[in-house]
Amino acid sequence: MKLVMVIVQDKDAEVLLSTLTQKGYRATKMASTGGFLREGNSTIFLGVDDDKVEEILSLVRERCHKREHFINPAPYAPSAPGSYIPYPMKVEIGGATIFVVPIDYFERV
Repeated sequence: MKLVMVIVQDKDAEVLLSTLTQKGYRATKMASTGGFLREGNSTIFLGVDDDKVEEILSLVRERCHKREHFINPAPYAPSAPGSYIPYPMKVEIGGATIFVVPIDYFERV
């Protein structure tokens, strides 16, 4: 038995969760916040048999995609002499971070 923890952007969470439940998997979704951009994420937890892990990973890869996002690297301070105008930076966001952990005990009540 394995605990699969999938951290995805909120944009991908509903599609992934819907796909997982359609395939018969039970999942729990918790809201979380990313450390880099401080944007909304969701962490999805699944308790699955060892032989189902690859199918879960495949579904995550199909549904969660990386995309580009523009951010301003620093606030603009127009009154500071010699200050520069920050140009938006392109960063890659999205996709998924996946943890698979062995479980000693699992029970549904």
